[in-house]
Amino acid sequence: MKISYKDAGVDIDAGNSFVEKIKPFVKETFNENVVGNIGSFAGAFRLPLGYKKPVLLGATDGVGTKLKLAIDAKKFDTVGIDLVAMCVNDLICNFGTPLFFLDYYATAKLEVDEAADVVKGIAEGCKQAECALIGGETAEMPGMYREGDFDLAGFAVGIAEEDELNPKVKEGDVLLALPSSGIHSNGYSLVRKLFFEKLNMKFDDKIEDKKLIDILLTPTRIYVKEFKKFKPFLHALAHITGGGIIENLPRVLPEDLEAVVYKDKIKVLPIFEFMSKYVDENEMFRTFNMGVGMIFAVSGENVDEILKNSDAYVIGEIKKGKKGVNLK
Repeated sequence: MKISYKDAGVDIDAGNSFVEKIKPFVKETFNENVVGNIGSFAGAFRLPLGYKKPVLLGATDGVGTKLKLAIDAKKFDTVGIDLVAMCVNDLICNFGTPLFFLDYYATAKLEVDEAADVVKGIAEGCKQAECALIGGETAEMPGMYREGDFDLAGFAVGIAEEDELNPKVKEGDVLLALPSSGIHSNGYSLVRKLFFEKLNMKFDDKIEDKKLIDILLTPTRIYVKEFKKFKPFLHALAHITGGGIIENLPRVLPEDLEAVVYKDKIKVLPIFEFMSKYVDENEMFRTFNMGVGMIFAVSGENVDEILKNSDAYVIGEIKKGKKGVNLK
């Protein structure tokens, strides 16, 4: 008796069909710096001209257990945006302009249409981040994953001037919050436990006239365009991910400065207000973004310019003190 790769659970033909299906929306992310086409062993990208001391930056991340919700809800078109967002939003915090992105998709059994929806979301995220999707890998691994499950990882590369890499936060700087689109992609183990184990809620249950699953799967906001627009005014940026404002904002502070953040100025989203009925406030602020996806530190003279041309708003200031966040 002879056995084939397909008998072992890996379908080469499905993989080839998948590649053909994703080509059109991957190509939509290409720009003049992309070299070659889809299907080579590696993606190639020309370095942009005009940099004096260029430095390449790399960032990698996943989507976490938000994927489990997408799988259970059979909604696959948004988690790709999350994947790109989690990487490029980190890059810009080191003043890196995103250049290109690669993804890794691993599953028990390749479902071509589902996987194509995921990659279509990744391509959409790349368009929002103004970077090219130049490659990826799809792995079919029966025995490693349960049937129906898949995992995602993303890899973003950006470029910056070497002297721009370090934050330049100063005493007296104003802290501006850019709103999040929702929970983004952190804290979903707690989210799932609260809503579906403790409260026994269903996907179609509503919070303020919106279906719960739609709220929970709202893709992470990408802040690349705001970064590019206001880059000359920025002393620092902090991406508010796992650990919340309390743990992420200190990453851009020197040892002798503290960030004073006024809780009553934060525009807390309804989903967080709902969760706060069941989760301690300190735990909420240590786990979630609370409605703040990115924080800019800028000098006072530039605040009005940013406020007039964005949805940013003031939440605090930088003062002398021990490095950390003082939530008032």
